[in-house]
Amino acid sequence: MRLMKLALLAAALALAAGCGVETAGTAATSAALKKQEIEQGKNTMRQAQEKIEAANKQVEAAQARAAAAATDSDK
Repeated sequence: MRLMKLALLAAALALAAGCGVETAGTAATSAALKKQEIEQGKNTMRQAQEKIEAANKQVEAAQARAAAAATDSDK
């Protein structure tokens, strides 16, 4: 009877330890996915910023051309 209790206790401890390992593995996987999502978000933000800067340069160039054209037409 005592041996049976010890065997059940050992089995219960093994199961509990296994659950902990699974939980840790799941947490590590979730963390890796979150890190990847953050990196993708940073890349998207960087690309958007580059597009905004390029659009601003185009607007500035168009304004400069318009100002030059207005100056030339005043002569």
